[in-house]
Amino acid sequence: MIRVEGFPEEALYGLDEFSHLEVVYRFHLVSEEKIETGARHPRNNPEWPLVGIFAQRGKNRPNRIGVSRCELVKVDGLDIHVKGLDAIEGTPVLDIKPYMREFGPRGEVRQPAWAVELMREYY
Repeated sequence: MIRVEGFPEEALYGLDEFSHLEVVYRFHLVSEEKIETGARHPRNNPEWPLVGIFAQRGKNRPNRIGVSRCELVKVDGLDIHVKGLDAIEGTPVLDIKPYMREFGPRGEVRQPAWAVELMREYY
């Protein structure tokens, strides 16, 4: 559940008409010394290639910002109930956007084999 604080309920009017959300949040538990700016093996798996931090979605990013798409279950006052949000309880939410099909990628999506393997049983 996401609790929206500091806004009136009307800030969420109409949100319940969407099936999915994009949630922007901050990886607040990543300490400064854990930040990565270069390349690494995703999930520290040496069988996967060495790729730059911006070619993966790890939490130890220089900006510590995460984005997750999730299913909207219901809006109850200032509480937004979701399923599949890839964030831990208490994570500071920076923004909530309704997901619109038109903002998705146009054309074919491609990604390397290691990313398909990593995401195979992620959710």
